[in-house]
Amino acid sequence: MSTVADVIVVGGGVSGLTTALLLAERGLRVRVWSRDPASATTSAVAGALWWPYRIEPAALVGAWSLETLRVYEELAADPAETGVRMVAGVHEGERLASLGPWARRLEGASEVAEGLRVTLPLIDMPAHLRWLEGRLGAAGGVVERRTVRRLAEAAAEAPVVVNCTGLGARELVPDPGVRPVRGQLVVVENPGVDEWFTSADPASDATTYLFPQPGGLVLGGTAETDDPRTEPDPRTAEEIVARCARVRPEIAGARVIGHRVGLRPARDAGVRIEAEELTGGGLLVHNYGHGGAGVTVARGCARAAAQLVG
Repeated sequence: MSTVADVIVVGGGVSGLTTALLLAERGLRVRVWSRDPASATTSAVAGALWWPYRIEPAALVGAWSLETLRVYEELAADPAETGVRMVAGVHEGERLASLGPWARRLEGASEVAEGLRVTLPLIDMPAHLRWLEGRLGAAGGVVERRTVRRLAEAAAEAPVVVNCTGLGARELVPDPGVRPVRGQLVVVENPGVDEWFTSADPASDATTYLFPQPGGLVLGGTAETDDPRTEPDPRTAEEIVARCARVRPEIAGARVIGHRVGLRPARDAGVRIEAEELTGGGLLVHNYGHGGAGVTVARGCARAAAQLVG
């Protein structure tokens, strides 16, 4: 049932819920309109290791990422509730000098033979999204299932609309620079892996990573630009398992328990956090285009968007 709102946030993934939470905690009456439950959004599919991956503009991403990192470090004190754990692992082939200035602020990061070893937040996204919804509800926010075909629908019911629609912004804004980057994952029974590992070649559609999550070992992955397929590809799944087994041979015999596909909402011009006045005096604030790092920049981008709300 609809309620009066100061702000309607369109989009119920991690960006939308985090932005809505910050606004609700400021005392605003906030409603979130989302076509899908949080558990069915792209955010829920994410492997969800904190790392600024496939996201621009570089000049802003570092600050957004570090702000979000500090929040996750606090939330990791209660992983069962928040879904956030601090887990050690290695980014193969990475060196601090090749990363942005933000990397020098990673506590405990060390260069080893394989690459960069560091302890980072690893987020169980279904649990974290439930936590965000719970916090939002406690702050007075309301989440409603609603398919939005025009942002004007929300502007007709609230003086401020925040657009956190991810890939949906391509049609809703419309913004043709928003493009899907397909990511396919395989979940297997964990054969005893307790650290994460990543190896990514920016020039390749194939990546290799393994993330030990409570529901199993998440294996990846792909980064296929302009590929809108949402069904798992069996051959791709086999290739993912084979790549990960070359890193940890015990994975080869692990039982497959699930497949996931998500479409990262990339944007040619990078993340858009911008306000525009609407006809009739309303305000539309955009917060979309987070590519492969929506979880990584969620808090930083939410704060930036919330500041534009005024």
